[in-house]
Amino acid sequence: MIKIAVLGYGNIGKAAIEAINAAPDFELAGVVSQSLENGALGEIPVVRNIDDLRDVQVAVLCIPSRKVPDIAEEILLKGISTVDCFDIHSETYNLFTRLDVAAKKGRSVGVTSVGFDPGIDSAIRALLEAAAPKGITFTNFGPGMSMGHTVAVKKVAGVKDAMSVTIPVGAGLHRRMVYVVLEEGSDFNTVSAQIKADPYFVNDETHVVQVTDVDAIIDRGHSVKIERKGVSGATHNQRFSFEMKIDNPAMTAQMMISAARAAIKQAPGAYTMLHLPPIDMLYGSQEELIRRLV
Repeated sequence: MIKIAVLGYGNIGKAAIEAINAAPDFELAGVVSQSLENGALGEIPVVRNIDDLRDVQVAVLCIPSRKVPDIAEEILLKGISTVDCFDIHSETYNLFTRLDVAAKKGRSVGVTSVGFDPGIDSAIRALLEAAAPKGITFTNFGPGMSMGHTVAVKKVAGVKDAMSVTIPVGAGLHRRMVYVVLEEGSDFNTVSAQIKADPYFVNDETHVVQVTDVDAIIDRGHSVKIERKGVSGATHNQRFSFEMKIDNPAMTAQMMISAARAAIKQAPGAYTMLHLPPIDMLYGSQEELIRRLV
């Protein structure tokens, strides 16, 4: 049994516990949370620090992306492997190199940027490019709620609650529809400008809309369509299409748990979805998996 801890108890943290409970080879060591009290989750231990849990092999970091670098590095240096769902594309490689140093020093494994995108979409894009090395790939998200963008908006001063919805424009371009409930006394124009200047939104067409209640419009479903048109060898017009419609937190959490299974099979260092052998993420013997899936 793989002893695993969950850091954070938001939408992804709750889904991670469900995925762990459904897996035959994991044992939940406990939840690390700064808001929950011990006993809030019944028999599941709730602690403030991962050091208060025993024999943890892997920690899944169900926390905002901007908290991942420091927390992942700290845990890796303790000799505990980590899996995170960091989703700021422009900062992924720098995080990868930072965690690689920490993981090798701590003799642990850090799997970063696992989940929706980056995550399973990254692996799909890599496979399509392997099938047609020359060409163009378009990743079209939505329509659906973006967890990372929503968390980023909620951190903006003056925002009481929020939801960010991604709308595909086509050819890999997107529109961000951001719905916000403001704190009393907050200025809408100031808040809107801060959101549009955030790295999560600065490269996309972004519209900020003030609402009185996010719960009335929230839907955690998301979707993606990845298309590639390219060349295999000397043969042109090779066309590929991958599409999925998912509950974002549930799928992200499941991918993290599957990556945690793979993490304990790797040498110390950092990894992304491009590095992990798919067979290592699956439960079962090598023979059974090859016979069933190849």
